[in-house]
Amino acid sequence: MERETVFSRRLKRHYDELKWLYCELYEGGIGMFEELVAAMEKRSRERDQKFKRLDKRREDDPDWYKRNDMVGMMMYTDAFAGTLRGVKEKLDYVEECGVRCLHLMPLLDSPAVNNDGGYAVSDFTRVKDSLGTMADLKDLAEECHRRKISVCLDFVMNHTSEEHEWARRARAGEREYQDRYFFFDNFDIPAQYERTCPQVFPTTA
Repeated sequence: MERETVFSRRLKRHYDELKWLYCELYEGGIGMFEELVAAMEKRSRERDQKFKRLDKRREDDPDWYKRNDMVGMMMYTDAFAGTLRGVKEKLDYVEECGVRCLHLMPLLDSPAVNNDGGYAVSDFTRVKDSLGTMADLKDLAEECHRRKISVCLDFVMNHTSEEHEWARRARAGEREYQDRYFFFDNFDIPAQYERTCPQVFPTTA
């Protein structure tokens, strides 16, 4: 009951902004917004108590991430240690560097080519085979937390790879999934966007 009360209080505080932002992105998607809120409440009930306590500390200290001892390190898993298990084995070094936040660059399943630098995800529930497994990611995160190191991942929701289930079903003609993407008869309109849209990965995106 206590966890539900905390969730309800937070939802009440941010509800209007959350709903406005969601409906700006997904016009006419109020039904899915309600599903999102229900899913958030469910996840809140299931959230581990240690993370609930951390949530509370950060809520009470909103500038926690601005402190001068909040040292961050960003890395590509394969370049730094080969695999997620390899990163875990090198955490002594990471900790010696004073790192408090470890940002792992894109590691979710994505195509070998046309992957937008790893940001065009094929499966948000699967780690790239070459880097390990979701269990390896969980083990790494738990060891980081034991050392009081936060773990940061990029979660890109505004596009997917062509291999994602939603994209495949959209291209197969399912209207529900087509509504989650922009479709064009040719590349003329996207080309106009690209004239003024900065390119992060100009040769691969």
